[in-house]
Order: sequence, then C-alpha cells, then structure tokens
Amino acid sequence: MARLKTAYLALVFGFLYLPMAVLILYSFNPSKYGVHWEGFSLAWYRSLASDETLLEAAGNSLLVACLSASLACVVGTLGAIGLHRYRFRGRGVLQGLLFVTLMSPDIVMAVSLLVLFIVLHIKLGFWSLLLSHTTFCLPFVTVIVLSRLQGFDRYLIEAAQDLGAAEWQALAWVVLPLAAPAIVAGWMLGFTLSLDDVVVSFFVTGPEFEVLPLKIYSMVRMGVKPEVNALATLLFAVSLTLVGGAQWLLGRKPR
Repeated sequence: MARLKTAYLALVFGFLYLPMAVLILYSFNPSKYGVHWEGFSLAWYRSLASDETLLEAAGNSLLVACLSASLACVVGTLGAIGLHRYRFRGRGVLQGLLFVTLMSPDIVMAVSLLVLFIVLHIKLGFWSLLLSHTTFCLPFVTVIVLSRLQGFDRYLIEAAQDLGAAEWQALAWVVLPLAAPAIVAGWMLGFTLSLDDVVVSFFVTGPEFEVLPLKIYSMVRMGVKPEVNALATLLFAVSLTLVGGAQWLLGRKPR
C-alpha cells in the first residue's frame, strides 16, 4: 500500500513538473528547433538579454507587480487588522466577500473590471492595470494577514495598553512586528500573482503599455522561439523563489 501511494504521488508530481523540467533543460540547448540535444549553452539567455522589447515588457511587469503588491499589502493589512480587532455590522459579509473574490474565475473579474473602467472613462493602460492587479491581490494579502492575527494572544495588545501604549503604539510595536512574516508573505504572493497574470492583463491593459505575460503569449502564437524557453525558465525561478519564501515565512511561529 505504501508503495502504491508513493507511485501515485510520483505520477502526480511527474505530470505537474516534468514539462517544466523539459522546458528548463531545452532553454540551455543551442539547437534552434530544440529537437536534438546539442550540448549545454547560454546562447538563448544572451539573445534574451539583447532583446529590447522583451526587456521593456519585463520592466513594465516588474513595476506593476511591485506597486500592486505594495498597495495590496498596505490596504490588506489595515483591512485584516480592522476585521480582527473590531466588531461591527457587516463584518461577516465582508469576510465572505473576500473568499468570493478569491474563488471568482479570472475571466469574470477581468470583464467586470473592463466594464468598470469603460463606465468611469478610465483609459486602458498603466493605471487600469495597476488598479486591477491591486484588486485581485488584495484578498490574498488580507486572508494571509488575518489568519496570522487570529493566532495571536489578544491579551498582548491589552497588556501594552495597560502599560500606557496608545492605540497606534500598540499597533506599531505589537501587532505589526508579530504580523510582519505574514505581511511579507502576502507581498511575495501578490508579486507572483501579478507577475504571472495573463487573463486580467489581457482585458485591462492598452497597446501603449505591454507586460511580459502578454508579450510571451503573442510570441507563442507566432511559434515557440528558443528565447521563450529561457524567459519562461527565469519566470519559473522567480515565482518558485517567492512562493517558497512566502511558505517559509508563513510556517514560522510568532515569537
């Protein structure tokens, strides 16, 4: 039975990660068509580094990912603290809406945001993309920070206030330091979600501001180039590092 479980897990993980392993392997293959292995080479990474359009799209993606993750962290952390500390009418509804947003299909959110921008006469481009990415990153950050706060001893804040700390001092010296791992983990997850997003970005960005996932999508539609393998490998490495860091931070127990 144990061997059967091991074989099943190996089959599942092989199905998930074998295509990625092949992609990473062939990103170092100097063959233009990637059919035959011709040795180890960094030629496609050097070619990628000299492609100005790809580098510009990568810079745009990094800018949007950093800003949207940071905005989502600020708003999401304050929202999580409010949901955790205060009892008010509609609190349960707000928490439920967070999970509804998490479970909503990307296509539904994308079309909804597009309609909203059209109604508000917001030009599609950098600002519409930034607002959209902040919107779908916000629930993830809020849920992560809220779950961390719910594991705290609430008497720590009361003890700080008994010792003369004001509300903002208890927040700055007690709550935020204890919640810091979850806040950083939320930022990492938000950055990864924004960097990899295709569906929402396709609907809410304009032709003047191109991001990396859409650039890769347009390149693949014209035929897979070896540079795409190298670019996808770098994106996978960044995403894996950030998600792994987020999981490590979430696994740490508050001191």
